[in-house]
Amino acid sequence: MRGSKSPIHAVATWVRRQPPKVKAFLAVVSGMAALVILRYIVHDHDNLFAAAEAVHAIGICVLIYKLMKEKTCAGLSLKSQELTAIFLAVRLYCSFVMEYDIHTLLDSATLGTTLWVIYMIRFKLKSSYMEDKDNFAIYYVVAPCALLALVIHPSTSHHILNRICWAFCVYLEAVSVLPQLRVMQNTKIVEPFTAHYVFALGVARFLSCAHWVLQVLDTRGRLLTALGYGLWPSMVLLSEIVQTFILADFCYYYVKRWRFWGPACSTSPLGSGVSLKIYCAVVYEHTASSYNLMRGSGYVLFLKYLFLALPSE
Repeated sequence: MRGSKSPIHAVATWVRRQPPKVKAFLAVVSGMAALVILRYIVHDHDNLFAAAEAVHAIGICVLIYKLMKEKTCAGLSLKSQELTAIFLAVRLYCSFVMEYDIHTLLDSATLGTTLWVIYMIRFKLKSSYMEDKDNFAIYYVVAPCALLALVIHPSTSHHILNRICWAFCVYLEAVSVLPQLRVMQNTKIVEPFTAHYVFALGVARFLSCAHWVLQVLDTRGRLLTALGYGLWPSMVLLSEIVQTFILADFCYYYVKRWRFWGPACSTSPLGSGVSLKIYCAVVYEHTASSYNLMRGSGYVLFLKYLFLALPSE
């Protein structure tokens, strides 16, 4: 006689058998439930941003451990780290000239460790760097983000250059993880420490997105007008949502693999025949369907551009 399944295993099995639309609905409901819980248990919602930065720091510490103890950078994307350094440097500049606060110190520390990771990959551990697998052309994201920032940026009283830089770092941050996902897709197998790092990025992104949403709710929308007028406030929220979508799928498979197969068999969710081009197309469809009135603007067009421009495998 078979032993009875645990409730968690039974629920996971039931969810796995549901069609994609039902899974998407359940994900949205779960996200909303998590937001409600966070709203009532975290009284100062600025702590969510600090928590997001702390989780991101933990992810970077995992990378540092991997690079120092294992002496290998296999499975890591140098291009993702370079994109991260770019948006952090731009954001740090904006912090100095626009609003010097605790976020400036946090970004400084994160940028410093990111530059160290880049140095280790490019020079000290170059022999283990999978350059042939890290083949995502970064101009696919840098150029569109720059053009988008020229068109849609804050309408505050700051200098126009500072406002464009602010918009650029927001847009670039949202898609900076794409080269890392490409490496995972190309290698088929995700090295455990790399998986932990990307999962930490996903958790940090959810906390950051929750911080923004709860801030908007607490101020009854006044935060959006404080950011400026026009499309910019919506683009800020869309940026948070897009990055959350990009990382959410990996986090789902990370938990699924860890729960049923353990840390030794971390197969990439993108390695089972799903190309990054299709992945971007899925994110595009989810975003476009959720923001039907904004199909012709900003990130929706950017994701469509990625879908059309990325080479097929």
